Amino acid sequence: MIATIVHTDELLRTIAASVIAGIGVTFAFSVGIWGAGQFGELTRNERPVAATAAAALGVFAFLCVAGALAAGIFVMTSK
Repeated sequence: MIATIVHTDELLRTIAASVIAGIGVTFAFSVGIWGAGQFGELTRNERPVAATAAAALGVFAFLCVAGALAAGIFVMTSK
């Protein structure tokens, strides 16, 4: 019998999850920054409806990042 040193299936699942989470959280954070910047720009141009929409999108994106952070902490501490 050959001993299994590395569990390849678990390793590949971990790599895939980390890549997907890393890209997703980075994208959400960048959308949040974009929303904040657009809010400032649209407010200066006196476009309150568009500024509100950009601010709402930015807040939603930052909430997604916070949720991903909380989920990551929960998963790491529950094992």
